[in-house]
Amino acid sequence: MKAAAPPDAAAKPPSKKMAMIGAIVAVLVLGGGGAGWYFTQSKGGEEAEETAKPAKKKKKAAKAHVPPVFAPLEVFTVNLQPDGEEEHMLQVSITLEMAGQEQADLVKNNMPKVRSRVLLLLSAKKASELSTVEGKTKLAEEIMEEIKKPFAEHEDTQEINEVMFTQFIIQ
Repeated sequence: MKAAAPPDAAAKPPSKKMAMIGAIVAVLVLGGGGAGWYFTQSKGGEEAEETAKPAKKKKKAAKAHVPPVFAPLEVFTVNLQPDGEEEHMLQVSITLEMAGQEQADLVKNNMPKVRSRVLLLLSAKKASELSTVEGKTKLAEEIMEEIKKPFAEHEDTQEINEVMFTQFIIQ
């Protein structure tokens, strides 16, 4: 015959571990609900704005079906301008996002010019200019401006959508 479990064991309060799991689940559910509400509410404002400007919506739709092309550049390693008496070196990997394959091919065919422009720009910087997020953002914009310049006289500018850093080391 089996012994009956003592009455204390059946009425044992939930453990701290179970309470913690319950709290985490509640936070996730509430966070997910809040995020869902935010995204559904923010789309309403965009839709109203898009109906007011139908021409802009058509342009977005036309560009939306063309997937961007990403082109990683080889790693750049440069000596930076001295900060006082300290000398620093920068090692950075860059990936370009372009409007289409034609632009990617144009950049690849002119890679020596692209690398030269970027190297000259990077080697003119100081470590203190690049150590903040704002400095890195400004550098990405400057790189984009340099690469967008025509490769030959009387040519169009390149269509570069974004410059992204995939590695950024200052030593």
